[in-house]
Amino acid sequence: MELGRGRLLRLTLMGGQARVFLCDTTGMAQEARDIHNASNTCSAAMGRMIAATAMMGVNLKSDGDRITATINGGGPAGPLCAVAGPDGAVKVTIEHPEVELKLKANGKLDVGGVLGRDGQLTIMRSYGFGEPYLGKVQLVSGEIAEDFAMYYLESEQTPTLCALGTLVGENIISSGGILIQAMPECSEQLLDQLEIRAELFGSISQLLSEMSLEEIVENCFRGLEPEILESMPLKLECDCSRPKIEQVILSMGADEIRDLIREQNGCEVTCHFCRKHYMFTGSELEALVEEGLSGSDE
Repeated sequence: MELGRGRLLRLTLMGGQARVFLCDTTGMAQEARDIHNASNTCSAAMGRMIAATAMMGVNLKSDGDRITATINGGGPAGPLCAVAGPDGAVKVTIEHPEVELKLKANGKLDVGGVLGRDGQLTIMRSYGFGEPYLGKVQLVSGEIAEDFAMYYLESEQTPTLCALGTLVGENIISSGGILIQAMPECSEQLLDQLEIRAELFGSISQLLSEMSLEEIVENCFRGLEPEILESMPLKLECDCSRPKIEQVILSMGADEIRDLIREQNGCEVTCHFCRKHYMFTGSELEALVEEGLSGSDE
């Protein structure tokens, strides 16, 4: 998978009785690992979060809509946050990407350990107008997939099977996820079949390392009338810009900005998502203050 890129399939089962989102975000997880110089476990956490928010984001309707997902479980890696839009663009950050823990007894990376399990998953849906919608659930495990499944059940009353995985070696070997949601008209027969096959999706990263998305659909949903409705590209992309950073600085207030001018004669701002640096001289900050003051007088 090309660095920074991914792909998502949207499909239905049994004539629309269930909907499925399946994504390969290997290239996106690798770029996130590179940007943040992340440990293996924090890379796995970001990889899972990228896949989860990408699958949630593609359900948004308008260009300005955004999903912001944050896990704050009190673990040593600090909060994990990702933002996704309907165009398949995702950005991700974790407070302490260098944190590493030893493997769990089963030999797997301890994502729940680095993120913590005593906290919340928060989902904010912003629509470019009005107040954003905010939903919160207590963390189930901090392993991310179970936490998103609980969010869908509690906040949206939608029974959901969610599997996320990131296979990490010297680089990201594979990363992605699957989301299966039963529709109101879903039959018991289909629910039984999905329950039987649920174990297959527990190793989604292994499946992605061995098969294409279409091959996974063919092999895992055989007999369930899978119909692929859409294949769409995904990308790891930050939308930060100098004008946006200027607005962040202005939000500090004139007094605090003038303190920066007096004490440092400028400042440097680093985007948490892409690690890009923005430099502002003292005179540029002073011009921002004047612009902000004149704008508030209008």
